[in-house]
Amino acid sequence: MSNLLDVLLIEDDTIEIMKLNRTISSLNLNHNIIEANNGEEALSILKEGNSLPDIILLDLNMPKINGIEFLKILKSDPSLKYLPTIVLTTSNNRKDLLECYKIGIAGYVLKPLKYDDYVSKIEKLLAYWSVNELIKA
Repeated sequence: MSNLLDVLLIEDDTIEIMKLNRTISSLNLNHNIIEANNGEEALSILKEGNSLPDIILLDLNMPKINGIEFLKILKSDPSLKYLPTIVLTTSNNRKDLLECYKIGIAGYVLKPLKYDDYVSKIEKLLAYWSVNELIKA
């Protein structure tokens, strides 16, 4: 039995947000998607919210606080550092990849160009995390 997830999506591109929501809908998944347009907004959501998300999907290239800066802040906070954070990005820059794993991400997923490939990746990603034992805050 898989669990429904509370997913914090940190993404500044409206089309990417719509694409994820469309994918969730087309797969008939009922995961709760919480949206933040940048790292600063995401930190506010995390600090002010009554409950923490099960996982975070994080874009790297964003205004205000980019993904790597957000990760450094997140992983230095004792109450947030164990949140599984998966980078969902177009950046195939090896330096970004290594830096993200060094900081402590749970995964690094490249956004494919083809929509069908994107749906397949998101389906597998959410299936994996919905059967994982997650820390409930």
